Amino acid sequence: MTVGGRMFYLFIKAAISGVLIALASEVARRHAGFGALIASLPLVSLLGMIWLWRDTGDPVRLADHAAATLWYVIPSLPMFVLIPALLRRGIGFWPALLAGCAVTVLLYLIAIWAMGRA
Repeated sequence: MTVGGRMFYLFIKAAISGVLIALASEVARRHAGFGALIASLPLVSLLGMIWLWRDTGDPVRLADHAAATLWYVIPSLPMFVLIPALLRRGIGFWPALLAGCAVTVLLYLIAIWAMGRA
């Protein structure tokens, strides 16, 4: 594939991914529950698998990617408990988001450490 072709392909991947994120955000502005449903779908994971399959066609690499994704989803779940809890206690959005991200990064590091030990 030429450099121009690769750049166009990268643009298409980014545009499709961005449209899905924008869609979730716009729906959430009108209907929080439906927006959350769209956001909770593993769209990034699915798109990542589609792009990886298209780029490599390697079933072993894709299986490894999908399995590893599971182990990174698990440490991210507490963020979705912490952020709403902080917001409901009057903590501002940015500090709540920062706390949620910090906890997630910490749990990611623990997961990476644990997977290296297994």
